[in-house]
Amino acid sequence: PADIISTVEFNHTGELLATGDKGGRVVIFQREPESKNEPYSQGEYNVYSTFQSHEPEFDYLKSLEIEEKINKIKWLPQQNAAHSLLSTNDKTIKLWKITERDKRPEGYNLKDEEGKLKDLSTVTSLQVPVLKPMDLMVEVTPRRIFANGHTYHVNSISVNSDCETYMSADDLRINLWHLAITDRSFNIVDIKPANMEDLTEVITASEFHPHHCNLFVYSSSKGSLRLCDMRASALCDKHSKLYEEPEDPSNRSFFSEIISSVSDVKFSHSGRYMLTRDYLTVKVWDLNMETKPVETYQVHDYLRSKLCSLYENDCIFDKFECAWNGSDSVIMTGAYNNFFRMFDRNTKRDVTLEASRESSKPRAILKPRRVCVGGKRRKDDISVDSLDFTKKILHTAWHPTENIIAIAATNNLYIFQDKVNSEMH
Repeated sequence: PADIISTVEFNHTGELLATGDKGGRVVIFQREPESKNEPYSQGEYNVYSTFQSHEPEFDYLKSLEIEEKINKIKWLPQQNAAHSLLSTNDKTIKLWKITERDKRPEGYNLKDEEGKLKDLSTVTSLQVPVLKPMDLMVEVTPRRIFANGHTYHVNSISVNSDCETYMSADDLRINLWHLAITDRSFNIVDIKPANMEDLTEVITASEFHPHHCNLFVYSSSKGSLRLCDMRASALCDKHSKLYEEPEDPSNRSFFSEIISSVSDVKFSHSGRYMLTRDYLTVKVWDLNMETKPVETYQVHDYLRSKLCSLYENDCIFDKFECAWNGSDSVIMTGAYNNFFRMFDRNTKRDVTLEASRESSKPRAILKPRRVCVGGKRRKDDISVDSLDFTKKILHTAWHPTENIIAIAATNNLYIFQDKVNSEMH
């Protein structure tokens, strides 16, 4: 279905939240201001604007259909009253401008109220047009279209901290764009071998460092991360640092390579750490330590024995995302059965929560869920064999400063917030 959510992204203040879906639509939610009469009812998110960002296309040269599905949305830092965001499907990146209008000019000299030109012989005096209030209108306009930059599918876009450039990555190349220039981009990474039969890995995700505009990272299907420095050379094929964990031979299996592929990488807000997600784990890497991650968390270790059937139903190729909270102390990622996981880096506590209709009643408190393996079961435990693999939480986002999270469960968007300011709730 077209309404399956394919990306979620808070803007830099957290006041706006954008989702993209399989049908090429973008829906923007705005947080309502806190009301004076109910100081405890924090602003809820309501639909602010909906627009069609991408349409299905056809590449006649390659006889390829190009889906309209929105792969990623990234907000630009706000520089005036308008908001701007980038959205991309497999091939084309678009820059959208979102503006508000709540006044309209009235009392023109040469036009009547309907906008028709007046008979000039009847115009005998000059009047000063005035701005009259009107119902709020949110206007979304396409400002730029960045096309023809990619031969392969775009998997990520990232806005640079210089606020002037951004990059887009596909399976084999990463391009650097200037936000004002649409007809050319600069290729900064190209891992395409001369002979495609020698291809051993693909790029899975990439992101700019939050503070240093010359640094970016990209992850690969082989489970490695490469940190690149654009000051070192224009073409960043030679990375500055390679982060890779040697494989544990005791865990080696037919599926090792597939499940070690990194599906997402995110810098911490501080810029000191990187968070990666592979099929079974999330890992925290210190930028200063390349040999192994400083923390590894098991997301759903109980699936280790189920990899064969997950391979057969293609679930093993699902690409889960991960997110940091505003203070970099808690990380979040999704799982199956509409579960999502949170790991507190300080207390080492972790929790499994469920995004479901039952839990989404206002003021409902999320109950931790447990998955059990084997015979003994506690009352509320869920057995591994009864998990629903069609209900998967791939896309999540965390408000930049507050404990508010957005969870995309197929075609439902859940927004949970922490009433008490405890990290794990």
